[in-house]
Amino acid sequence: MRGSKENKRLETWTLRSLLSLVMVAVLVVVSATLVGLDYRRARNAAIEDAEANMGAFVDRLVDRLGMLSGDTSALVSLVASVANAFLVPPPQRMNDKVALLREGIIRSPHIDGVYVGYPSGAFFHVVDLRSAAWRMALDAPRGATLAVRSMERGDQGRGLYRVLFLDASGLQFAERRVPSTPYDPRTRPWYRAAVNGKAPMAIGPYEMATTGKLGMTISQAHRGNPQIVIGADVVVDTITDFLSRERLTADSVSLVLDAVGRPIIHSDPMAMKRILATKDSTAPVAVPEADPLVESIRRNPPPPGEAGLIDVADRTYLVAVTPIQSAQLLAGHRIVVAAPLDELMAAANETLVQGLAISGSVVVLAVLFSLVLAHLVTKSLNQLTASANRLQDLDFATPIEVSSHVAEISTLNSAMNRARDAIFTFALYVPRELVRKGIESGQFAGRAGWRQEVTALFTDIYDFTTISEHHSPEAVVAMLSEYFDIFSDVVAAHDGTIIQFLGDSVFAMWNAPVADPRHAEHACRCALAVEERLADFNAKQREMGLPEFRTRFGIHTGPAVVGSVGAKERLQYTAMGDTVNVASRLEGMNKDYGTTILASGAVVAQCSGVIGFRPLGFAQAKGRATALEIYEVLPAASIAGQPPGEQAGTAA
Repeated sequence: MRGSKENKRLETWTLRSLLSLVMVAVLVVVSATLVGLDYRRARNAAIEDAEANMGAFVDRLVDRLGMLSGDTSALVSLVASVANAFLVPPPQRMNDKVALLREGIIRSPHIDGVYVGYPSGAFFHVVDLRSAAWRMALDAPRGATLAVRSMERGDQGRGLYRVLFLDASGLQFAERRVPSTPYDPRTRPWYRAAVNGKAPMAIGPYEMATTGKLGMTISQAHRGNPQIVIGADVVVDTITDFLSRERLTADSVSLVLDAVGRPIIHSDPMAMKRILATKDSTAPVAVPEADPLVESIRRNPPPPGEAGLIDVADRTYLVAVTPIQSAQLLAGHRIVVAAPLDELMAAANETLVQGLAISGSVVVLAVLFSLVLAHLVTKSLNQLTASANRLQDLDFATPIEVSSHVAEISTLNSAMNRARDAIFTFALYVPRELVRKGIESGQFAGRAGWRQEVTALFTDIYDFTTISEHHSPEAVVAMLSEYFDIFSDVVAAHDGTIIQFLGDSVFAMWNAPVADPRHAEHACRCALAVEERLADFNAKQREMGLPEFRTRFGIHTGPAVVGSVGAKERLQYTAMGDTVNVASRLEGMNKDYGTTILASGAVVAQCSGVIGFRPLGFAQAKGRATALEIYEVLPAASIAGQPPGEQAGTAA
C-alpha cells in the first residue's frame, strides 16, 4: 500500500513536468506551422507579383523597341521609296536632301542621324547635334542644331569631305572642310546588309565609326537604285537608360542576349562598360569573360514563357527569358530579367519576422506559465543546485540534505553526497586552487610547453633610473600606468599578447597563444604605432612639466618554447629560449646605434615587402657566439618615395 502511494506521487510529479513540456512543445509546433504557412503564402504572392511585373516590364521594353523600330523604319522607308533627290550623290540637290532628313530627325528625336551611302563611296549624313558625343566629335560651333556631313567623290576618285552646320531654323551658317578620311560606307554593316535588297534590315548593336557610341541601324536600299542605301541610327543609350530606370529591385538586372547567348545590352553601367570595351568597329559586341548570370541561365534555363529560380554565386535569382519577336530592332534576341529572391522576399521576410516575434512572445508566456506550474516540483532541484554551487566553491562545511518524495531527487541527493566526499578527499592531496580550476575547466592545469616560432618584442625607457630618482614613487607609478595603457591598447590592436611588465620594460609576443601568420609584420607595425602614441603622450608630459619617456624597442623572430612554466601552485604563461634573449639584446643595442627600433634579419625576412628597414650591418650581441644582422625599422613617412628595394632594406 505504501509503495502504491509513493508510485502515485511519483507519477503526479512526472506528469506536471511533462505538462509544462507538452504545453510549450504544442505552442511551438502550432506557431511554427502557422508562421510557415503565412510565409509560404506571402512568398508565393511575392513571386507571382514579381513574375507579373517582369512580364509588364518586358511588354514595355518590347513596346519601346517597337516604337523605335516603327519610327526609324518609317523614315528610312519614306526616303528609300519616294525621295528621288537621293538618287544622285552629293553635292547635287543638297537642299532637298537636307530639308527631308531634317524634318525626319525633328519628328523622331530618338534618331541619332540619317545617312545615305552610294556605290561610288560617296556619303551623305544629317546629324542631330543634341547629342553631346556628336558635338564633341564635330567640334560644332555655338548655335548649331544640325550637321550635314558630306563625302563627295571627284572624277579622279579623290574624296572631298566637308561638314555644314545648320541653325534651329534650318539655315546654313558655317562650313568646314575636313581632311580626307578612310571611311567608306560600302564597308559598313548597315550598307552590306541592305544593298540590292528590298526590305529594311536591322543591324547591331555595333560601334559607330565617329562617336564610338554603341548603336543600332535600320537600313534599306533605295527603290530607284538598290545600290544606294539609306540608314538611320538609334543609340543604344536609349535602351540602356530604360533598362536602368525600370528596375524591379535595387539589385535586379536586365539585359539583352543575342542569338548565340552573348550579352549585348546590360542595365548595369559597369557591365555595359565591359561590353563597350570589347567592341570593334565592324563586328557585333561581345563579352569575353563569362557572365555568371548568363552562364547559370545557359546551364539551367527557365521554362519558356515562365519565370524560374536560378542560383548565381551565393544568391538566388528569379529569372524570366523572353524572345523579342514583334520589334524589328533586336529581332531574334532575348530579353532577360533577373531579380534577387532575397529582395523580392523582403516583404515576406518582414511578415515572417513579425510572425516569429508574436509566436516567440506566446511561447515565452507559455514558458513562464509552465515555470510557475512546475515550481512545486522544482524546490528540491533548486536546493540541490545551491548545494552543487557550494560544492563548486569547495565549501565542504555545509552538508547536502534535501528531502524529497521524488525518487529521482532522492537518488541525486545521495549521488551528490558521494561526490562531495570524493572531492573533499582529493583536495587533501592537491592544492585547492588547482582543484577549483579543474572543476571549472573540466581538466586539471599542469606545466607544459611546446616549441613554436614567435616574434618577441622588448622595450625599455631610456634613463628611467634618473626619472625615478627625481620623482616620487607615486608619480612614477601614475606615469607608468598611463604609459603601459598605451602598450596594452596598441599590442592588442596588432594581435599581440603582453607577456609581462618588467619594471619599466614590456615583453610582448606574437603567434602565441593565438596563431598569426603575419606575426613579424604585426610586431613591427605595433612598435611604430606605439612610437606615434608616445609622441602625444610625451607632448602632454612636457605641458605638465613631467619627463618624457624615450622608449627603445628590440624585435626578433625565431623558435621558442611556449607554455605554462613555474612551480606546482603558481604557473605563468611565457616563452623561453634564444629568441627572447636576442629581442632583449636588440633593445639594448639601440644605445650603440642611436636608434629607436631595431629588428633582426629574421624579422626582415618575413615582412621586408611591407615594412621599411634600414640595414645596419652585423653586430655581436652580448652572450651570443654568432653575429646578428640588424636593421632599423623605419616609419612609413620616412620611406615615402624611396625605391622598393631600399624600403625593404635590401640595398645592403
